[in-house]
Amino acid sequence: MAASTTLPPTTPSAPDPSPASAPPTAAGRPGARSRGVLWHVVVIALVLVVLYPVFWLVSASFKPAQEVLTDTGLWPANPTGENYATAMDGVAGYSVWRYLGNSLVLSLGAVIGNVFSCTLAGYAFGRLRFRGRGVLFAFMLITIMLPIHVVLIPQYIVFQQLGLVNTFWPILLPKLLATDAFFIFLVVQFVRSLPRELDEAALIDGAGPFRTFWYVIAPLLRPAMFTTAIFSFIWTWNDFFTQLIYLNSPENYTLSLALKIYVDQTSSSSYGPMFAMSILALVPVGLFFMAFQRLLVEGVATQGLKG
Repeated sequence: MAASTTLPPTTPSAPDPSPASAPPTAAGRPGARSRGVLWHVVVIALVLVVLYPVFWLVSASFKPAQEVLTDTGLWPANPTGENYATAMDGVAGYSVWRYLGNSLVLSLGAVIGNVFSCTLAGYAFGRLRFRGRGVLFAFMLITIMLPIHVVLIPQYIVFQQLGLVNTFWPILLPKLLATDAFFIFLVVQFVRSLPRELDEAALIDGAGPFRTFWYVIAPLLRPAMFTTAIFSFIWTWNDFFTQLIYLNSPENYTLSLALKIYVDQTSSSSYGPMFAMSILALVPVGLFFMAFQRLLVEGVATQGLKG
């Protein structure tokens, strides 16, 4: 019988506790860290380039009139607040509060009109079945590609015959009739992302199209509604061309048109007050955007979600 040999038990080798054996992470690599720093520097530089006109405008609003064109520095040598005092006095016999109120009336009216009409139209195109829906939806999308100059003259003739020129109605009435195809398309895409089981459950409970929209669909359309409201406010506030066409009296002018009158009446030597009034026109829309930017991002981001 052959003698059996026993081998001594082998003990597992303990791992090397030295940190040099662990592979370096991406965050700890010198190359990745330098690329991250370089990326942040480039982004900050681009932001400063984009915001430079705003910085220059704020600086120019505190410069005396004779230094606006002669002083090329970003910071005013002799800062003054007289430009804002002059701007607050207004122009053409009306204070800046009158023009601010007109801008608010038009902007808030556009928000209410677009949210109400475009939401209803988007729900109809996205959920209801009716004859000619595809043709009407295609025709609505075609209007997005039409320049405003194509329909400007026919619309002006219609409003002139109705006696509505030099009033707010030529600007607000189209908002109540769902003429902004961009917002309708936005709502349609959001409605299509909602599950149809919600409509079927409401139908089983005896709800018609209007009750289904009001109690079931509308609460879920809040992101799209907020997006429509924000864009409507900003676009109407910054609008100049349409208001210039339909508003003729200084008492109906907005801040955008008041700037034009200010330059026309005070000639080219009062750039300081003009820049000060420009800052006053930027502040409300900037505050509005900062207050609702979270809702804007939410509304745009949820367009890609599917129910």
